[in-house]
Amino acid sequence: MFLLESTKAKSGNQSVLNTDAFDKRRFNEIYSMSHGLQKLSGDGELATFESLLADIWASLYKMKPELTKEEIPKDLKVNESLMEKIMSDDSFENYRKFTRLDELSSAIGTVKFGEKTKEWLTEQKEQDKDLQTLMQEIQAMQRQLQMQKQQNGTGNGNEKLQEDLKEAMSDLDSQFQLSLQNNSYSFSQAMAQAMQETKQTKDSLKSLLGGTSAGSGDAELKKVPLRDQISLAEKIASNIQMKEIADWAGRFKQIARNKQKSKHSETMERSGVTLGSDIERLLPMELGLYTHPITKKDFLRRFMEGQTMQYEQKGHEVLGKGPIVLCLDQSGSMHKLDTQSKGFTLALMSIARKQKRDFCLILFSTRTQIFKYERGKIKSSDMINLAQSFLGGGTDFALPLERAMNVINESRFKQADLVFITDGEDKVKESFLESFNKKKKEKNCNVLSLTIGSNIKTVNQFSDKVVTVKDFDDAGSFTAFEL
Repeated sequence: MFLLESTKAKSGNQSVLNTDAFDKRRFNEIYSMSHGLQKLSGDGELATFESLLADIWASLYKMKPELTKEEIPKDLKVNESLMEKIMSDDSFENYRKFTRLDELSSAIGTVKFGEKTKEWLTEQKEQDKDLQTLMQEIQAMQRQLQMQKQQNGTGNGNEKLQEDLKEAMSDLDSQFQLSLQNNSYSFSQAMAQAMQETKQTKDSLKSLLGGTSAGSGDAELKKVPLRDQISLAEKIASNIQMKEIADWAGRFKQIARNKQKSKHSETMERSGVTLGSDIERLLPMELGLYTHPITKKDFLRRFMEGQTMQYEQKGHEVLGKGPIVLCLDQSGSMHKLDTQSKGFTLALMSIARKQKRDFCLILFSTRTQIFKYERGKIKSSDMINLAQSFLGGGTDFALPLERAMNVINESRFKQADLVFITDGEDKVKESFLESFNKKKKEKNCNVLSLTIGSNIKTVNQFSDKVVTVKDFDDAGSFTAFEL
């Protein structure tokens, strides 16, 4: 494939839309952040494909994108036809409700629209031999023009060849317009699928980055640099495993949210009356004042000022706020549950993040990998590394337990809750068990073990509580979310 020199992002893009200097500069910045856009521009079926990507981005991002009223150069006629088709689609304005002034959604959407457009162009070329021949001739002229520019060192090629290339691009546009007319439905379907995948990718990204609070995905996204957002989104879009991890993380975080909310409610009791503006704790009398037309206005004023009467609540049990250490079995037999286990891990981490608790993840088989996250903070690069990590091999219980106790000995992790997850069995020396249980008692550390369809005899010897489950989606495993 090939590119016109004038369409490279670093040199600016030729547009068929009403783009301004800001639009072009911002696209070039996003282009530099996106491996997906860079790959597409290099693999494009058209010499002007990168300029097309810039226009797709502008059409998704700008408040009021329109086709330019200026005369379009012949070599951009194909781009004009494609953009006119995209923007005239009945569903396009609905797509823009999701992408307008949203840099991340527009960037993801540009990659997806670009991919589907490229696939559609390839299909048309394969179905039409005349179109295929013309595109091959255009590619040959472009290569020849590039060689001439390099030979003379001025950046200028043969003027006649340039004109021939423009004429050929104009002919190509005529053929594409016919293809768009004859295959309008298939093109619209491809764009609809592109938008569906765009939304799915962003939802998965929010599932990964979001906490246990409802609607926290958007808030957490804003804390991540756009470059990292785009990088992680492209990983999710191109990696089925990452998407599955995100889906499981979203499900488990919802369950964790309910578990934490239930636990919090159970630790609170009504113990009098105070002033405030918590709707759930308002006295029935205040609710009556709200429903009466004469007193409603006064109620709203007092509510806004935090002066409405509500039940006072005091905790009768201190919630666990200590560090969390998770030992996660990654022996060969756990591979079938890999995406579940990582979604589960991210849900536990979201609890740590929300409650600003230190978190340590110890992956184990017959070796270990240790990851520490102060105050539950995890970067997008950490998530990618976690998604791509799998140890394999056999099972050794003593090794991760020893590593866990070393971590708990650190001041940050004293009085940690230790979660031990395995689907395997192992024998542990009596001397090790005696030493571990002694240290566990000294450090006031509790061990919750989740065993997945395995014998619990050994695990019982070092655990305070053992729950047997069939997989991570078993209700029993959600006990870990109550920490």
